[in-house]
This record gives sequence, C-alpha cells and structure tokens, in this order.
Amino acid sequence: MPGEHDQLQAGLKKRHLTMLSLGGVIGAGFFVGISAIINQAGPAAALTCAITGVIVFVVMRMLGEMAVAKPCTGSFTEYARMAFGPWAGFATGWLYWYFWVMVVGIEAVIGGSLLARWFPDVPMWIMSAGLLLIMTLVNLASVGNFGEAEYWFAGIKVTVILAFIVVASLFVFGLWPGTHADFSNLIDHGGFMPNGFGPVLVGVVAVIFSMTGAELVTIAAAESPEPGESIRRATNTVVFRVLAFFVISTLLLVTMVPWDAFTVGESPFIDALSRLGVGAGADILNLVVLVAVLSCLNSGLYTASRMLFTLSRHQNAPGWMVRTNSRGVPVKGVLACTVIGYGCIAAGYIWPDTIFMFLVNSSGAVCLFVYVFICASEIRLRRRWERTSPEILEFRVWLFPVVPILVTLVILSVLVGMAFVSDMRAQLMQSLIAFAVILGAYLVKRTLGRRRGRTAEAGDASPVEQSRPVEPGSVAEADSAEQPESSGTAAVTAAR
Repeated sequence: MPGEHDQLQAGLKKRHLTMLSLGGVIGAGFFVGISAIINQAGPAAALTCAITGVIVFVVMRMLGEMAVAKPCTGSFTEYARMAFGPWAGFATGWLYWYFWVMVVGIEAVIGGSLLARWFPDVPMWIMSAGLLLIMTLVNLASVGNFGEAEYWFAGIKVTVILAFIVVASLFVFGLWPGTHADFSNLIDHGGFMPNGFGPVLVGVVAVIFSMTGAELVTIAAAESPEPGESIRRATNTVVFRVLAFFVISTLLLVTMVPWDAFTVGESPFIDALSRLGVGAGADILNLVVLVAVLSCLNSGLYTASRMLFTLSRHQNAPGWMVRTNSRGVPVKGVLACTVIGYGCIAAGYIWPDTIFMFLVNSSGAVCLFVYVFICASEIRLRRRWERTSPEILEFRVWLFPVVPILVTLVILSVLVGMAFVSDMRAQLMQSLIAFAVILGAYLVKRTLGRRRGRTAEAGDASPVEQSRPVEPGSVAEADSAEQPESSGTAAVTAAR
C-alpha cells in the first residue's frame, strides 16, 4: 500500500490542464522546423500537417479511451503493462523517460543559444545551466507551480499563433494596408505539390515530432481533481488545436511567401513578419521560441520525474524515486532528471558533434515507438474490457478495430520510411539501439529477480533455516524485503 510520503497531490486546476492541452502541441521545433517541411512538400506542407494531425488525434482518442476508463499517473505505461505484461510497462516507461529527459538537456542547450543573441559575451553553457536551474526550482516547489508556469508559457505560445493567424489572414485577403487578395503563391511555383505526393507523406515523420506533447495532459490529469473529464475535454479538442496551429499557419505562410523562398533551418515566420512590415521580426521570434523552450523544459522535467515515480512503484526504478515531500513532489526524481540534463549540457559544450549528437538522434524516434505501444494496448484492452467491464468504456474510439489498426499500420510505415530518408536514418537506428538497451536491462532485471527467488526458495526449504531469526542488515533480510511485481490492476490502483 502507498505510504504517506509516496503520494502525488491533486494540485493542478482545470485552467492549468486546459492550457497544457492547448500549448502541448506547440513545440519550439514548430517555429523553425516547418521550413524543412515546406522545402520538401511546397504548399502541400499544409496537407502534411493535416495528415499528421489526424494520426495524433486518433492516438489521443485511443489514449483518452483508456485514461477515462482507468485514470492513473503512469498513463500509457500502465495500459501497456495491463495489456502485455511487466516488460511492456518497463519498456514504455523507460523509453518515454529517456525521450523527455533528453528533451530537457537538448532544450536547455537550445535555450542558451537563443539567449546568446542578446548576451553574446556570456558563455552559452552558463545560460543553459541557468535556465535548467530555474525550471528545476519551479518543479520542486509544487505541482501547482509547474501548472502555473505552463499555463503562462502555453498562453504566450497560443496568443502568438492566434495573433499571427489573424494578421496573416488580413494580409492574404487584402485587408492589410497596402495589400490585395492574392493566392498565386499556392500554384505559381511548380503547383500545389511541386515535388509530388511522396514528400507530403515523408514529411509526416518530421511533423509528428513537432506535435509530440499532446499526450502529456493524460499524465498530468492524474494530479487534478477530475482526471476523466479533463482527459475527455483535451482529447475532443486536439484536432481543432492541430488544425488552427499547424494547418492554418502553414497554409498562410506559403500563401504570403513563395515556398521556394524559405531557407531550411531558418524560421519561415521571420520572412512572413518581414512581409507584414515588422522590422524586429527576428528578435520577436527569438523571444517566442525561447518561451517555447522554457515550456518544453518545464514539461520535460515534470513528465520525466513522473515516469520515474511510476517505474519506482513497480520496482522498475530505485525505490527512493517514489518518495515525495509534504507537497506531493517526487523531489529526488526531479533532481535525478536535472542531473541528466546537466550532463547533456556538458556534452553539448565539450562533445557537440559526437556524444551530444548521439543523444539527440537516439531519442528521435522514441515517441513513435511509444505511439505504437499506445495503439496496440488500446486494441487489446478494448476487447478485454468489452468482455469483462463494458461499463467503464464511456469514451470510445470510433469504428473499432478498423481505425486503431489502420493508424497503427500508418505509424509503423512512418518508422519504416525513416530508414529510407537519409536525414532520418541515423535517428531511427540510434533510437533502436536505445530501445534494445532498455529491453536488455529488463531481461537482466528479470533474470536477477528469478535468481533471488530461487535462492529464497532454497532457504525456505530448510526447517532449520526457517526457525532462525533474520539478523538486521543480512542478505536474508534484503531478500525478504523484496516485493513481487504487482499486477496491472493493483498497480493502477496504487498509482491513482
């Protein structure tokens, strides 16, 4: 049974979760990375965003179905455990932790480089470490502080995107001073799909990474008073958020500026702001991307520490990870993630082209692995729950099992497609290495557990040994303290 100091608290308010669900799909990569998609697909990059949005929406709907039926802190890691056993919970938990703890370090490095624009004389590693320290203090204070910080970060991102959509729409429709309605850029430079339909599909790989974060609300909802209702609301609106933030913004960008005028690696929003006559466009965008970086840092520390909390409850991580303070914060888990983040900062400063790039690439496809687990878990658990407890299925995926199976196949196709795209092949291969290491760690853990079990059974077989008292600090005492890995149902109950 959970003790007094291994409980999370319901400190997140409805407005926190609402803004988290709104801003969760807007990562720092969207403001810059969309240029590469436009360069490949032309104006049809908007179609790439739409296809990706449908995939993310269905995955979120599947996750929402399970989360409403059985809300829990570990979210999809618990459902993978219920569906396929302890190994799946171990793998998804550590994969997702690895992804987000790498995000923490990588975003800190990016944040330092953004600040260097305004503070060129300050070493970037100091600014990176400073940003990470600030976000660590926010997360250590309370889950309410995390929610409040994310509320304002997400609010700024959403406000900026909506303001851009309004102003850019006025420009496109000729309502901006000195302009007239003009949609010629959509077809005048090689057509709507200048490079064919292939790049439209290949672009899904990159865009889906930018949308990673929509699922965070299902983890955070466990620390709110009404998790089921929060998850239901966030899942129902994800398609509208993707439509507004990605599809419309991208369509406006390629309408305002010829698609072949954008430079890969530079934000297309700078060119758009220049067309609008905003002279300080680069500085404005730098500030907006910095806010997005801080949001990712904040969310990354929160998510990674909660993954450690869940893994620890299942004895898949050190037991001290589950300990919380009086405010319900897993302090040691947060600090452990921070240490990894500082390690990434050091790698980015000392070995930028070797170790740091390996860390970046090795987490690149992990979110897709997790999405496959979510889909497979929903397909299996849905059938099980329909037989045993259909009353908990209050929020169902449509056209089951056709839609879930189809989306699963699409995600697997995207993973296979990465092997044939030179810029993404390293991400796939190195992410597979990370996955293999995690599975290997589980096999080692299971083997050691079985050996301890056999040793304990051999000791129990001797009546003489059974009659002897266990001395404090002995190996026998340590073995007797081992608890068997709990079942899926018991684990969910404990994690609530």
